[in-house]
Amino acid sequence: MATLVSNTPMTELDEWDDFVATRYKEGKSEEEFRNYKADANPGVTEFYRQNHANQTLNFVLSKKAEFASLRRGKKSIWEMADYLNTLVDESDPDTDVSQIEHLMQTSEAIRKDGHPRWFVLAGFVHDLGKVLCLYGEPQWAVVGDTFPVGCAYSDQIVFPEFFAANPDGEVREYQSKYGIYEPNCGLDKVHMSWGHDEYIYTVVRNYLPEPAHYMLRYHSFYPAHRHGAYTHLMDDKDKEMFEWVRKFNPYDLYSKGLERPNVKELMPYYRDLVAEFFPAEIDW
Repeated sequence: MATLVSNTPMTELDEWDDFVATRYKEGKSEEEFRNYKADANPGVTEFYRQNHANQTLNFVLSKKAEFASLRRGKKSIWEMADYLNTLVDESDPDTDVSQIEHLMQTSEAIRKDGHPRWFVLAGFVHDLGKVLCLYGEPQWAVVGDTFPVGCAYSDQIVFPEFFAANPDGEVREYQSKYGIYEPNCGLDKVHMSWGHDEYIYTVVRNYLPEPAHYMLRYHSFYPAHRHGAYTHLMDDKDKEMFEWVRKFNPYDLYSKGLERPNVKELMPYYRDLVAEFFPAEIDW
């Protein structure tokens, strides 16, 4: 099995998932929220230090150009899910839940609540973009709360003080409220920090309905869908569609502690579901 690439402050990507789930725990008081730093995993803290220092506008534009062309070959959803299964922390003897099981935990929680089949499928594929780690991308360019680049950083972004090390801080235009954007221009015209959200959206956008696009592309955009930041960049369509992101978010955050899915038993359902929306192979 492949291990994580170099420059990895977290021993496994699940550390970030666990941190986010704790940070955005339902019913958490404002006082508890403001104390999150004291309890942060040191690896997660270092991860965000690297993320905020390196996610520049130029970096984002370069990664969008590199991956938007989808030139990494044609693969099925199942081949990429199997590939993601190689992303395992070999140093942890207690890590025995496969990535497919993690995906099914999310999608099964969605299915049990009676949501449409495309919604269930969005839950199943939402983390497949983490194969970026297996392409050699560092953690800070794969996971993490996402945010717009090319404009001022919201104080609702986790660890906002770490942006002091970002070179974009020296560009006056990038540090104004609207930066390089127009008021209410729409998020499709806004460049978000690079990671698995944008990548999986790019891969599957031609196969799933528009609400799923928003779920996949913005599920880590916590400053917006949890704190209402950046509405000055959103158009009316964004504001309407973000209701879908908010519906999806609890399944993403809180499904990991649910019952472990029986992959063998569930596989016929998911093979049928994937085949309903995707051809045998798609571009990655």
